[in-house]
Amino acid sequence: MTECSRTQLVSAIHLQEVELQEKAADNQQGNGSSNNNDEKFTVEQAVETIGFGRFHVLLFVIMGSANIVEAMEIMLLAVVSPEIRCEWRLEDWQVALVSTMVFVGFMVCGVLAGYVADRYGRWKVVFGGYVWSSYFSLLTSFAPTYGWFIFLRSMVGCGVAGVSQGFVLKTEFIPAKYRAYLLPLGSIFWMTGSILIILLGMLVVPTMGWRWMIRLSITPSIILIFLFKFIPESARYNVSAGNVDAAVKTLQRIARMNRASLPPGRLVEPALKERGSWRILLSSAYRRTSLLLWYSWFVASFAYYGSVLSSSELLEKNLLCVINADKEHQVKHRHENGLCYCIPFGNNDYHTLLISSLGEVALVPLNIILLNVFGRKISLSVLQLLTAVLFMMVNICTTMFGFTVLLFLLRSLVSMNFNVVYIYTAEVSHVLEDFNVKTCSLTETLRSARKSTANTQRTIFLFCFCE
Repeated sequence: MTECSRTQLVSAIHLQEVELQEKAADNQQGNGSSNNNDEKFTVEQAVETIGFGRFHVLLFVIMGSANIVEAMEIMLLAVVSPEIRCEWRLEDWQVALVSTMVFVGFMVCGVLAGYVADRYGRWKVVFGGYVWSSYFSLLTSFAPTYGWFIFLRSMVGCGVAGVSQGFVLKTEFIPAKYRAYLLPLGSIFWMTGSILIILLGMLVVPTMGWRWMIRLSITPSIILIFLFKFIPESARYNVSAGNVDAAVKTLQRIARMNRASLPPGRLVEPALKERGSWRILLSSAYRRTSLLLWYSWFVASFAYYGSVLSSSELLEKNLLCVINADKEHQVKHRHENGLCYCIPFGNNDYHTLLISSLGEVALVPLNIILLNVFGRKISLSVLQLLTAVLFMMVNICTTMFGFTVLLFLLRSLVSMNFNVVYIYTAEVSHVLEDFNVKTCSLTETLRSARKSTANTQRTIFLFCFCE
């Protein structure tokens, strides 16, 4: 064999070895990429992997501030009732109708808002709720007659129903292990809204009137409209709607803000064909859970708004069973000569409402401990039982200080009860997450019924006072 032939043979053997090595490397790379393609993760797994970080602080502040807007609109009913009664000389049922119409608007639009949020996205509904409630709340301050007032307030209730969807949007981005800590802290924002509207009533109503109080109360809503652009659409909604790319971009944005990374693989979650359908809630898989949650929402709503609206009713009409009543609380709503329309809140009444509002956050640490130690169901049972006991104790004849303490504790318990219902509903099932707001809106009308029942309670309190 010549030297040239030997050289060609060695080169051929070397070339064959190189090709075999390259094929082996390609096979390994192909196997690795196929393994990566086989790895999958869901939105829930991505949220848990990313963990808690700067994005969640921003989310908690902006979306938690939605509670400020909702609280101000609801507590406004308690503060403005004596003023509109005096201006338009309203009967008891007419004042109660104002609250009823607000909650009717909340109920009707709450169902629609939940359906639209399931079909077209949470972000659109919450943003629209901010704009809607701010616009009609401003128009309320220009209401020329009682009829226009109740119509415009019902439209405000419709907007607040959309704002309430923000809780769903917030919950879907918070890792599960942090929900029991962060969601009860949302009571701070609700308390802030309650205190703001009471302070506005105390400072603005005596000097500028109730109309300017309403105009100033929409300031938080206007600010939030501009801040809301920093909140993305729900990744879970995008996946359920089949828009996986948008969901991945949202999760990547959150991961960058938190300086974390997504799980390996690709985002996969089956698209829901019946988003927003009541048939899912009443199917055999969810029927029992749905009915229990409905009743839980009814009890929580009835208790919370009962404590808020009936307390203002009792203070306004001076129906308290107070042993050491001052001159301010000796003026009766009804006299032998007829109905006394103009009995505005005094400073002591505003102070009582302020102190009771602080009760919303006083027991938040206890709320967190109950949730993490005893769980959702036991916490819910204990809180509802204690709430019933406190409601009965309000009928006891006591001093004004004693009534303030009872109201403070009652507001604490009903607020804790509401927190547990919210969290439990959000965690029951992904399908039922929007159901919590829908159910809440369905029971809103029943909340205002508590204020109407204050007329029945009046006889009991008045009898006790006269004794």
